[in-house]
Amino acid sequence: MRLLVVAATKGELASLVATRPVGRHRIDHLVTGVGMVAMAAHLSRALARTQYDLALNIGVCGAFDRTLPLGTVVHVTSDRFSELGVEDGDAFVPADTIGLVAANDAPFTDGHLVNARPPASSLLAALSQVSAITVNTAHGNDTSIAAVVDRYHPQVESMEGAAFMYACLVAGVPFAQVRAVSNYVERRNRAAWQMTDAIDALGSTTSSILSQF
Repeated sequence: MRLLVVAATKGELASLVATRPVGRHRIDHLVTGVGMVAMAAHLSRALARTQYDLALNIGVCGAFDRTLPLGTVVHVTSDRFSELGVEDGDAFVPADTIGLVAANDAPFTDGHLVNARPPASSLLAALSQVSAITVNTAHGNDTSIAAVVDRYHPQVESMEGAAFMYACLVAGVPFAQVRAVSNYVERRNRAAWQMTDAIDALGSTTSSILSQF
C-alpha cells in the first residue's frame, strides 16, 4: 500500500517522522505551499506520476464553530470554494446559483466537495466530522465573517482543503482531510492562537491513523 501525506507547509508536517516505510507500506510526504492553486498544481502532478492507494491532507484550520476547542483534530468531510461566484452590487452570488457551474457537476455534490467514502479507520471515524470552506483570504472582518456564516454555515476554514478534495475526487484516489483547530475565526488575534498545540495534536493523531493502514 502506498500512501501520500499532503500539507501546505513544512510546519504542519513537523510532528511526523520523516518519510519511511511503515510495515509493508510506503508513506510519501508532499509539501505544496500555501493556497488552493499551489495545492491543486503540486498534488495533481504527484497523483499523475504515482498511483496512490490513499491521500491524506493534514493541516491547521480556523474554526467558526466555537464548540470545537482549540487543538481539536477534526475530519473534514464536506468542503467548498466559498469565494467562487460573482458580485452583484453588495451581494455575492455563488457560481452554482448564477449558473456558471451546475451544483451537481462532477466532482460536486450540491455545490460541495464531499468525501462519501472515507478510508476505513476507527481512529478517523472517531474524529468529529465537520463542514469547511476554502478561501484565498482568511476571514478577519466581522462583517465578512457574518456574511459567510449566514451563506454557508461552515464549521472551519482553510486555504487548501477544497483544492485537495477536488484533485482527489477527479483522480479517483481515496482520501481524507484531517485538520487541527489552531484559532477561532475572528478579527486577527495571533496572541490567542494555539498553533503549537494544534500541530502537536495533528501530528500524533495522523501518526495513529497511519498506523491503522
